[in-house]
Amino acid sequence: MKTLWTIAALAAVVSAAGCGQRTGFLIKPVAVNEKLEETTLSQDEGLWVTDKVLVLDVDGVLMNARGGGLFGPEDNPLALFVEKLDKAEKDAKVRAVVLRINSPGGGVTATDLMYRRLAEFKQKRKIPVVAMIEDVGASGGYYLACGADTIMVTSTSVTGSIGVIVQLFSLSGTMDKLGITSKALTSGPMKDMASPFKPLDEADQKVLQAVVDEFYGRFLEVVTAGRPALHAGQVKTLADGRIYTGTQAVANGLADAAGDMKDAIALAKERAGVKAAKVVMYGRPWGYRANVYSGSPLGGAQVNLLNITPPHVAAWLRPRFLYLWTGDGGGASP
Repeated sequence: MKTLWTIAALAAVVSAAGCGQRTGFLIKPVAVNEKLEETTLSQDEGLWVTDKVLVLDVDGVLMNARGGGLFGPEDNPLALFVEKLDKAEKDAKVRAVVLRINSPGGGVTATDLMYRRLAEFKQKRKIPVVAMIEDVGASGGYYLACGADTIMVTSTSVTGSIGVIVQLFSLSGTMDKLGITSKALTSGPMKDMASPFKPLDEADQKVLQAVVDEFYGRFLEVVTAGRPALHAGQVKTLADGRIYTGTQAVANGLADAAGDMKDAIALAKERAGVKAAKVVMYGRPWGYRANVYSGSPLGGAQVNLLNITPPHVAAWLRPRFLYLWTGDGGGASP
């Protein structure tokens, strides 16, 4: 009976929505196996083309946590990235990787773990990796791009924003106006450091600033290692947190060339010494991908600083160290 009511409800929705000549509703079974599947997007002419160029998407905010989607939880970006590299690592036919990045960055740890896994992959497979920054490859997105052998950008992309941010705020003034008091019993004076329920404390900020400085130093090391044509002093000058267009990034040495996905794939094949190859992507079974501009089905959206938090209020309130472009940066001159 419950099934009949469900079917009746679906029929009512279809009827209410209406079906015109060019409109229809399709219900079809889908695979329940969620293992990554390979889709061939294009293939060069020739017989027995077996070599592959993998397009590996990195989308949205980079966090070590599952996001909430309209139809259920989305993939953990870190876990998905590692899963894709694990699959590519086992496939000897994958001769090159194009790391397509559309991300404003994210958590310090998630970003660094992705960078380290990419370095491990390159060491084991010894195949070329080309980073292709399309719309946004800023902060942690650029951090990850520095793990590639070559960085390409679209001329209209946004990149840079090299630096660290931890957002602090206090609710104590508002609580005073409402007559609300808060008292934390702690084992030491720094245990409630940067609590939003007390005024911002200079000693707390000093401790957090030291952490920010350490993470910033790590970022500078990654960029310096990934951009050998720039010395450390040049990197630090460019790393004041500002964003750059793709054109500015190439002029400043933060990227190698401007182009598009076709250029990135052609470069990857050239670096791999491959004349004919298939261009492939990995995705969940229900994700249709028509061409090289098709995204992964569970890619995260770019959101602002206050939206990338778990649903629990306590977690939302705590300071988060981020390699993240929050949208407040300005452009730079080449």
